[in-house]
Amino acid sequence: MDTNDQKSESGLGRRDLLKVLGGVAVANGLGASTWAALELLVPSATADTWHKSVCRYCGTGCGVLVGMRDGRVTDVRGDDLAHNKGVICVKGSMLRALPYVKGRLTTPKIRRDGRLVDATWDEAMSHVAQTFKDAIAAGGPDSVAFYGSGQLLTEESYTANKLFKAGIRTNNVDGNPRLCMGSAAAGYTQVYGKDEPPGSYEDIDYADCIFTIGANLFECHPPLFERVQQRRRASKGTRLIVVDPRRTRTAEHADIHLAPVPGTDLLLLNAMAQVICEEGLLDTSFIDKHVRFSDGQNTVDLAAFKAFLEKYKPEAVASELGIAAHQIREVAFLFARSRATTSLWTMGINQRTQGVFLNNMLNGLHLITGHIGRPGATPFSVTGQPNACGGVRDTGALGHLLPAGHVVANEGHRRKVEQLWGVEPGTISDKPGLDAVSLFRAMGDGRVKAALVMCTNPAQSLPAADRYRAAMEKCFLVVAEIVEDSETAQFADVLLPAALWIEKEGVTGQGERRYQLIEKLMDPPGQARSDLDILVDLADRLGHGALINARTPEDIWDEWRQFSVSSMYNFKGMTRARLEKERGLQWPCPSEDHPGTIRRYVAGDDPLVTNGSAMEFYGQPDKKAIVFLRPYVPSPEHTTEEFPFYLTTGRVLEQWHTSTMTGRIEELAKASGDAVIEINEQDAWKLQIAKGDSVEVRSRHGTLQGSAQVASSPRRGVVFATFHDAKLLINRVVADNVDPISREPEYKVTAVSLRKVGT
Repeated sequence: MDTNDQKSESGLGRRDLLKVLGGVAVANGLGASTWAALELLVPSATADTWHKSVCRYCGTGCGVLVGMRDGRVTDVRGDDLAHNKGVICVKGSMLRALPYVKGRLTTPKIRRDGRLVDATWDEAMSHVAQTFKDAIAAGGPDSVAFYGSGQLLTEESYTANKLFKAGIRTNNVDGNPRLCMGSAAAGYTQVYGKDEPPGSYEDIDYADCIFTIGANLFECHPPLFERVQQRRRASKGTRLIVVDPRRTRTAEHADIHLAPVPGTDLLLLNAMAQVICEEGLLDTSFIDKHVRFSDGQNTVDLAAFKAFLEKYKPEAVASELGIAAHQIREVAFLFARSRATTSLWTMGINQRTQGVFLNNMLNGLHLITGHIGRPGATPFSVTGQPNACGGVRDTGALGHLLPAGHVVANEGHRRKVEQLWGVEPGTISDKPGLDAVSLFRAMGDGRVKAALVMCTNPAQSLPAADRYRAAMEKCFLVVAEIVEDSETAQFADVLLPAALWIEKEGVTGQGERRYQLIEKLMDPPGQARSDLDILVDLADRLGHGALINARTPEDIWDEWRQFSVSSMYNFKGMTRARLEKERGLQWPCPSEDHPGTIRRYVAGDDPLVTNGSAMEFYGQPDKKAIVFLRPYVPSPEHTTEEFPFYLTTGRVLEQWHTSTMTGRIEELAKASGDAVIEINEQDAWKLQIAKGDSVEVRSRHGTLQGSAQVASSPRRGVVFATFHDAKLLINRVVADNVDPISREPEYKVTAVSLRKVGT
């Protein structure tokens, strides 16, 4: 056989592969409008049946159609009837290969004499249960923990949360969403009294100004970027503003690109607010009816807000911010004077030591200008993982939370949840659980002796990675994983084979509060089980089987649906039958005849708004949203003579997260290539670094070497790397400073040195 005709893992021939890679290059060069066409470059395969489903990757939550034949996936297409209107990215186009990636874990393994060896399920789970019992007996319930993910299905996260908090009686339940959206959740809750975005993706279709900050939609959320481009093509006056220290693929398409010094974005937001006040661009009528101002402790008035902003005049902050005063004034004017402004942000804002303050101010800009609650006017935090909103934030699967917006620290909330879960008062501990970074630190110092990790790869995704990899070695680590050689699997004492995507069933909730059903279409390989089955087994072995009385995805969904009735997350109307039929529903959705809520807090749309109110921020006691006076505080990471550069990290179009899945799909791996260290061309010239040279990046937290990529995209003084490639484990270098409120780490700002190594 001609080697050019040999088939890849996904069934594509080598010549077809070249077409795909060419398509990726076209998409990179021309823009997101080519992504839909890119699917046409992937040869169609015969399918006997088609099934609606949801993409496995990012928080966009794209609807897809899965083609099946003889029990195998033969094709995947975008679903024209879903919210993404048939558009999916190159990663989604290659979903057909996902169940068949190399290295699938198919048998439980137990570490014996330093090696992971095959075991039966009974051996593995008996070992897990006994070790957890021993740890609890010696150190109490808080000596064990659960570390989950926005990739688990809702029924799985809900069950884990219930088992650990009401069964084991520890609130040590946290996960990867803490690392990517903790600040967004805290920001929304502080401003509106309740979490989750008030608007929807649909708002992009009506916006005249799209303010994108700390988000590279082109590469990280391609279908959303395509939606932005569609709006711009349909309405020629729509302006796209992008704030990013790199000239990303998204910034290349912007009408205005602002490149701030990393870590200074709050100077920009406060300066924009100052201009809006100074120039009389406030919506005073909206403010009078719907807004309250706070300094974080006490209610203040609008005059105090204006006085607070005086020190943030554009001319006063321009030098430290790295953006000219006239550009700040122009952007502030466009933001305020647009007919409808939508803001979109993600990790560049959230992963900061002032992440909550940044989220507060982004919402605040919308509130003082009245750009909220109308088509096209919304502050929207875009989500990283497919079920981080529905499966973690909504179900309360973080250390400080309980389901449906309740919090551990509130005694009334604890009693209410105990009643709903049918357990005795006092069952749920009043001690908030450990956040992600603190949890792994507790593994290192022995406070947490045993932990269950599901559907995530913290050995690669945590900052200051070497510190926490060492901590994992000191803890009895149980890892449920789809492959046998992920970075975290290497630290497992027990490794459990997990089902993936359509090998199990359950509900996901993406960034716009849309719950969608993933149906099981095929069996997992070998002995792999769903994470839900693993949790139910563990509950039985720990003696909490009676607590976990709902044991199937359908029964658990019904329990969770009924739970929501007593909250402002009410989605009782989202029955399993409706989710099987419809392309997702947005909560609140209190009855089976309710269509779902596109925009929250708006009369006639949100069913929780009091009759007679045009708009009502009902999460707050006085029904008013809060605009906070948030002072800028420089990052703990600042450049010095020893560390003269800023390192920031992100993603690449063809890979997702730590590439445990996408990195094993040959076409995507070839398209992305290995991760590189991107250096500004002027900095590279000064350091005599050329493309392909081996360079060392060093911070106060770690050192690594990699291949240099010289580019004009980062501003001078900024170094960039993606975190998907374990061969260039950039998080070894990244600082582990956290936001004091959200406890989310600041991945985006690390002071580093840079030098050429070798010959």
